[in-house]
This record gives sequence, structure tokens and C-alpha cells, in this order.
Amino acid sequence: MSEEQADAADAADADESTAESESDAEGLQHGDFVELAYTLRTTDDDRVIDTTDEEIAEEAGFDDEEERDFSPRTVIIGEGHVFEAVDDSLVGSEVGDSDAVVIPPEEGFGEHDPEEVRTVSADKIPEDDRYPGANVQIDREQGHVETIIGGRARVNFNHPLAGEELEYDYEVVDVVEDRAEQAEGILGTYLQEVPDLWIETDEEEEEVTVEPDEDDEDAEPETELQTVEKETLYIEATQQLTMNQQWMMQKTQIAQEITQKLDLDRVIVQEILDGGGMGGMGGMMGGMGGMGGGDVEDALDDADVDLDDVDIDADELAESLDE
Repeated sequence: MSEEQADAADAADADESTAESESDAEGLQHGDFVELAYTLRTTDDDRVIDTTDEEIAEEAGFDDEEERDFSPRTVIIGEGHVFEAVDDSLVGSEVGDSDAVVIPPEEGFGEHDPEEVRTVSADKIPEDDRYPGANVQIDREQGHVETIIGGRARVNFNHPLAGEELEYDYEVVDVVEDRAEQAEGILGTYLQEVPDLWIETDEEEEEVTVEPDEDDEDAEPETELQTVEKETLYIEATQQLTMNQQWMMQKTQIAQEITQKLDLDRVIVQEILDGGGMGGMGGMMGGMGGMGGGDVEDALDDADVDLDDVDIDADELAESLDE
């Protein structure tokens, strides 16, 4: 056996061993959809950053002006939906397991970079935001104002959690098997509010290429119409969805992720328009507009109006129009 053949055999054995170990692995694995209840806080001052626990949110003084969803979050293990250390902790776990994972700054939101604290002209900041602590956007960069002196502002462009060590406490609530719920989980990582969605199998006629008989060398591929099944995820295009900046910028990427992860053929976003408004009047006006001469005479007859008694003077009509 040559050296190249030996290397190829070793590689094949390694791949087979890896496949066997993955098939024999117990517990949750990469690619599994799971529901997590969690709380993320800073270790330095125990400040709550995010949580699915309503009581913890109330104790932390979360702003309750916006209605929050405290249900467990659906994530895909190993897909970057959570911190890498949390992904590692989830592998091999079971429903009901919990853990508290410490996230160092370099694995969280990065170290604090002093060079990202810069002095800019106060004119670049809207007047209403010219105060310490205001969140601002300058030259397409997000930051927060630290100080304003005269016409100069000191703005910190680091992430607000840069340099912070974090703790991620979680519990595995359930494994998500239903594909519609899995789709909701993926959309939930991008959107604040998940629209109504459903999965249907549609039958459609599609032009399919038919390969010619191998014995006929001169034959060329032909096409024919065949009935094919398309597994489709339908998403209702609500106003919140169509106005969502994340959706507008990443909808193609989101659709690709959904089709790949859920083994679907396509995603269709459909807008549902309710009747109403001027619809009724529009119908009436359309009917009047389509009324012919005979219809007018019939209407006048029904009203007991004799056409011979109707006297219209052209000069008087012209004068009234001029007025």
C-alpha cells in the first residue's frame, strides 16, 4: 500500500469513527432545536441584561412600557444563537438540565477599547440627544455620549457591555420538533414579534428536464410538465413585519436559513388585505358609472318621471357652469 493510499484509509477510518461517535452520542447535539429559559447578567454588579423570567425582570426594573414576551426562547444548538460557551454546555444535556455559564469579555461583547472613545463635534448630535448617557448614531456608528463640553462631545463607540464578564443561567425546557415552531424560533432570533406562519404542501405543475435515452447519442434533453410537491412556509406580512428594519435588510438570508434548516422548498410571504373602507362606495360608483341609457330611462320610469316633461335649457346650463 502506498503512502497516499494509507493516508486515505486513515482519513476514511477517522470519518467513520466520527460518524459512529456522533450517532452514539447521548443527549442534545448540534443542530437540535431547544427551548431555553434563561437570565443573562453581569458578574461584577449582578445587573440583569436579559431574561425570560417575568419576576426577575420586574425586580430588575425593566421598562414595562413595551409589552415583552417572557416565554422560553427557541435556539439551534451550535448555530451561534447563544454564546459559544453556552452551546458547548448544551451539547450532551437533557430536558430539565440547567447550568450557569460564565462568559469572559473576549467571548461576549469584546474588551473595552480606549480608542473607540472619541471626541466629535457636538453639531453631529441632534439637540435633543446632547446630554451624557444618550444613545446616538454618528457616521453610521452607534455610541453613547459620555460628556459634552462647549461644542465638543466625548462619545463611547464601544458596545455597552464591552469589557463586562457575564453569567448565563439557563434551563432546557423542551426539545422543539414541530417545524412551524422551529420556524418561529428562527424568526424570533431576528424579529421582536413573530408573525403568523404555517407550513403547507402545494401541488404545482413544473417544467422538468427529461434526459434522453442513453442509446440515442443524437437525442437532446427535452422538457415536460410534471406535477410536483412544494413544501412551503407561509408567513403573513403584517405591518410590523414589513416595517421591521432587520427583516427589510436580511429577509433573503432569513428565508435561506429557514429553508435549509427545515428542509423546505420555499418561503412565501403573503399580504392579507381585509375588505372595507371605500369598498362599498366603490361598488356603488362603479355600478353608476356602468349604467347605460336604457337603465337611466328605466330608473326615471320607476320614479314616475316623464321624459317629455324634462326641460333642459342649454343656455341656462352653460350659464350655471360659468358661475
